[in-house]
Amino acid sequence: MDWITLLRSLQSDFLKRLKSGCLLHCETPGEHSELTIISGERLKALRDFCWLMAEKYKRTSPVRDVFINNLKGKLGEEVVKERLANFITEVDYEKRFGGDGKSDFTLTSDSSIGVEVKSRHGTIDKVRWSVGSAEVEKNAVIVCILIQEEVNEAQSKYHLFLAGFLPTKMIKLKTGKISFGINQLLYAGGLWCYLEQLQASTNHKNQILKPTPPLSHQQLLVPKVYPEIDKHSTPDLTIFYIKTGDNFLKKGDYAAAINNYNQALKIKPHDADIYYKLGLVYYQLGDYQTAIIDYTQAININISEGKAYNKRGLTYYQIGNYQAAIEDYTQAIRINPDIAINYKNRADARSQIGDNQGAIEDYTQAITINPHYATTHKNRGIARYLLDNQQKLIHNKIAPDDAVAYKNRGNTRSDLGDFEGAIADYTQAIQINSHYVDAYYNRGNAHSDLGNYEAAIDDFSLVIKINYNYPDAYYNRGNARLGIGEKQGAIEDFQKAADLYWKEGKLEEHKDTRARILDLEIEKSLDILNF
Repeated sequence: MDWITLLRSLQSDFLKRLKSGCLLHCETPGEHSELTIISGERLKALRDFCWLMAEKYKRTSPVRDVFINNLKGKLGEEVVKERLANFITEVDYEKRFGGDGKSDFTLTSDSSIGVEVKSRHGTIDKVRWSVGSAEVEKNAVIVCILIQEEVNEAQSKYHLFLAGFLPTKMIKLKTGKISFGINQLLYAGGLWCYLEQLQASTNHKNQILKPTPPLSHQQLLVPKVYPEIDKHSTPDLTIFYIKTGDNFLKKGDYAAAINNYNQALKIKPHDADIYYKLGLVYYQLGDYQTAIIDYTQAININISEGKAYNKRGLTYYQIGNYQAAIEDYTQAIRINPDIAINYKNRADARSQIGDNQGAIEDYTQAITINPHYATTHKNRGIARYLLDNQQKLIHNKIAPDDAVAYKNRGNTRSDLGDFEGAIADYTQAIQINSHYVDAYYNRGNAHSDLGNYEAAIDDFSLVIKINYNYPDAYYNRGNARLGIGEKQGAIEDFQKAADLYWKEGKLEEHKDTRARILDLEIEKSLDILNF
């Protein structure tokens, strides 16, 4: 009997016991358990985190929806963290909010092996989990969690079932997404063993062409005559020099790092990443002009090298050229608008030239993407800066015909939680300019935050009347319609939003919206069955 057949047989036995309630329950971290119970202080800590997330994302979705969606995910992650313990490591928070959110965990000993967690609430016979192509590509396994209780603000205890897992190499995608039920999963008791075997296999492959030990610093400093290298037949030598340079860079041995990167450039003279790494070394040495030259070379080779723009911006900042730094951060944001550090760095530079409004907007966006920026020790000053300068902006006098200024002050008041004040400012902006789309849209969000869903629907409808191709307006009107129980209207709005996101190439938004539609259609079908 092969291992897949065995795990499917064990899954069938697990489903019978799941229906009867006879499950394995072990509270020891790192040991297998089919049931995990989360309550008390542990649940409170998860709730606190999810409310923080809800506050940061409230301008794109209703606070309650963001809270519940995040809590579902965090509950599932807690189960996997407890079961696999030190075998896995959480993906770095900065990367998660910088656009690398397709993996929840990686193996502690091999960060190339990703683990994605999917959490759902539903009946055993009807519950389904969905994954997209990016999740399949980035992870070795998909782990599925079944939540017994409906997730809400008041629930005091959750019973979570480790429903099973699927190796991504077993998932065949004919379209961009696939869903599967609990009977299609493999028994979760085999998860640890499968990951161990995968790790061993990966390590074996890496050792087939094991490089020679890195040279010492003294050896690297001795001038040598390098033989002519066949650039087409020695790709591994390039990798060797780069990895050796990386190791020396980590150790702070900058001369040795430079030596190795330069050797790699002899073989591969048009590699943007090598120039980028050289820029990192010279930045650490304080040789900012040389660092700028190397970052520029990386950008010239690859104009989409967003990280090089960000690092060159940091270097310009160090020498006091704040305008050049702002231009580089702006370019990095254009390439990838979901990386928090780029907004944070641009805000720093804008505050240096007295652009307080621009700095506030960038700091706010950085915190929206990564809430840790408002709480970590080294960035705690951001929250103080925002509060002090937002209060000043609120009390600034505004010309009676300046619609943009009223809209901006409305944004500031909304960020501070003064939604009534924000609505008043947006209304003033609309009275000055009756076609001010952003003012209508932001006022709709403020009404939603206050639970005034009818008023929010009116504002989003006006946005759509002015601009028929405004996907966020359809999406948020769908959320508002859910607030008054109009599921069918919400589905129609989400469908329109999904279509527009697809046309605009916003694949993440399209995927998330399609997931919302699927959830609502399942809920509708259950409503009909329960009628």
